[in-house]
Amino acid sequence: MNHRINWEEKRICVTGGAGFLGTHLIANLRQRGAEEIFIPKVEDYDLTDRDAIARMLGDANPDVIIHLAAHVGGIGANREHPAEFFYDNLMMGVQLMHQAYERGVEKFVAIGTVCAYPKFTPTPFKEDNLWIGYPEETNAPYGLAKKMLLVQSQAYRDQYGYNSIFLLPVNLYGPGDNFNPRSSHVIPALIRKCVEAKEHNEDHIVVWGDGSPTREFIYVTDAAEGIALAAERYNESEPVNIGSGFEISIKDLVEKIAKMTGFEGELVWDTSKPNGQPRRALDVSRAKEKFGFQAKTDFDEGLQNTIDWYMVNRK
Repeated sequence: MNHRINWEEKRICVTGGAGFLGTHLIANLRQRGAEEIFIPKVEDYDLTDRDAIARMLGDANPDVIIHLAAHVGGIGANREHPAEFFYDNLMMGVQLMHQAYERGVEKFVAIGTVCAYPKFTPTPFKEDNLWIGYPEETNAPYGLAKKMLLVQSQAYRDQYGYNSIFLLPVNLYGPGDNFNPRSSHVIPALIRKCVEAKEHNEDHIVVWGDGSPTREFIYVTDAAEGIALAAERYNESEPVNIGSGFEISIKDLVEKIAKMTGFEGELVWDTSKPNGQPRRALDVSRAKEKFGFQAKTDFDEGLQNTIDWYMVNRK
């Protein structure tokens, strides 16, 4: 199956379409000519519930499903709610893909997570190394729940010939991100921390861990482009990384954000708090080879855009 999707002719359902990545993906799909896009709202459809999924599919009647919806958060949220993160993400994805297959939905695009990778994956992470060990403990329940969609995707293709694909985006950042300190990821959390410390004339901020881990981040519009390209052109069940190919240490990241936000106080490292995965950087060659995706946004530029957005929208 090498045919490309003609978006103008398809009805598309994007779960999580009202979220951070979702809003950017919807904009991308509209630019590609998509007109009929159904965005199920969490108030109307509890996607962990089988009957609600059936009702949603009846209302949307989609040709293509892009499953972005997830129950997510940073290290703190993962440590506090491991059972919810496992159950909600597993039940949403597995039941949705099964019912999509049963209803004859043409294509299912499952969005996984970089947290699915083993804790000690050689860097850069290659998709073929997904199964060489257990994920980092703090986010393993979430990572494994999402990883089951890969198993399901491959099993349904093998047995039923079902066209589903599985993508692994690295950590996102950009305008519109979640800046709530209880559930935000590292970049928005640090931006908020630095901005507020500067405003309150504080002489230091406390940062989790020791600064040694590395992370890769992808700007949200780049991630949306990668997902849209894969949905349009890729028809295999081998997993594909969606990343930027740029790796930075948490220490360098914090110093960069402090400088860009104008915070001049001390950075205090709380080493009683977990570091998370030691290194995280993706091999991004498969996405380029299979559907021509390459991230374009320079990290400093993306970071500045994110800070600017926060300064305007935070009130």
